[in-house]
Amino acid sequence: MALNVIKGAQNAENVLVRIDPLDLESLPESVLARTEEAFGKGVSPLESVNQMLIDVRREGDAAVLRYAKLLDGSDLEDFRVTNAQMAQARDSVSKELRESLELAAERVRDFHEATMPSNWVDREKGLGELIRPLDRVGLYAPGGSAAYPSTVLMTAVPARVAGVREVILCTPPQWGEALNPAVIVAAEIAGVDALYQVGGVPAIAAMAYGTASVPKVDKICGPGNIFVSYAKKLVQGSVDIDGVFGPTETIVLADKTANATFCAADLIAQAEHDPLATAILITNNQELINQIDAEVDRMIAEQPRGDVAQAALDRQGRVVLVDSLEEAVDLVNRIAPEHLCLLLDDPWSWVDKIKHAGGLFLGEFSPEVMGDYIAGPSHVMPTGGTARFGSALSVHHFLRTMPVVGLSPAEFQKLGKAAVHIADAEGLSGHASAIQVRLDSIAKGA
Repeated sequence: MALNVIKGAQNAENVLVRIDPLDLESLPESVLARTEEAFGKGVSPLESVNQMLIDVRREGDAAVLRYAKLLDGSDLEDFRVTNAQMAQARDSVSKELRESLELAAERVRDFHEATMPSNWVDREKGLGELIRPLDRVGLYAPGGSAAYPSTVLMTAVPARVAGVREVILCTPPQWGEALNPAVIVAAEIAGVDALYQVGGVPAIAAMAYGTASVPKVDKICGPGNIFVSYAKKLVQGSVDIDGVFGPTETIVLADKTANATFCAADLIAQAEHDPLATAILITNNQELINQIDAEVDRMIAEQPRGDVAQAALDRQGRVVLVDSLEEAVDLVNRIAPEHLCLLLDDPWSWVDKIKHAGGLFLGEFSPEVMGDYIAGPSHVMPTGGTARFGSALSVHHFLRTMPVVGLSPAEFQKLGKAAVHIADAEGLSGHASAIQVRLDSIAKGA
């Protein structure tokens, strides 16, 4: 297929495609046309997002139901999944799938339990920090063209491990169809309290503002398309959000020892998400590039979503040929990809050199697709270079910290005079007096 090859790290950094998760200008003509069809001539995608947020805030469930029919083809009277629907889904999935979802949930639970922080209190110094879970969170799992029970597990299980009191989930059905039973079963396994078959901007608005059916949440977490990302950004402040996520991205860093078939399979797996997905190979070996090129040609023709993968590879796919692995690692750290896969002779020896990546996958048998489903960490990870400052979704996103100050008279006396000096420097005499009056009381008591 003649992969797009770039020679040299400097050249690569200048041309590697990074997609702004909020770039509404790059939407396909078909999406723009559908927006105008739904909202009126001349209405931009951003205006449509704002309109839906306003309507749901004003009208509540009525607006949610109206947009569910317009956007998802769902003609519903009640969009909350009932106990009867839960039971039907439970009966319709195979024993193998349920056991697989349970195993994945167990792995995710074990990982996040190991990362839970602890309260600490130093009574002698009168200081501490208490960890408190959020009361209610709203989770979003994408849908429409595909169903993602894995995302349900990757968001709901960490929330439950963190101790969140109430977890609700919104996800759209595929156009005009019932919600995928695997998604319902995953929600049950993960301990979701309420599941709503509604997606897109109306779902984000309902969780952010609350309706008669959907309670207002403290935080919204989970990935989605560009409309979902924009909606999350616009409601931030009314609620907290985990981040604004763009199209998924993976860098495969490989040397001459890498299996070309494995590399090709990993690139195709990333590219088949959607035409905006980014799959990049970085290597210092030209022969490996030749082998992978041939393998991609062979394998992509066999894939049911090969046309999607091909479109993504044509648009964003790149192969970067560098002089050394050190140069490659430096490039990776500047790019800060969502996923970084090290298909190297000794991948563990490179771990300390990796500074910026959403998730790190080491060796030929730790492909990113295992992280998608069952490895343990959440597959919701920072995209678009935000791994420079963002982290994968974890229990920490569902917790808040509460510092505690409990100074003894002796500790107060030791610190008080310095605090008075700082208060005086800031010109806040009332602050200084609130400290000094206590210092004087201690002195009198002595």
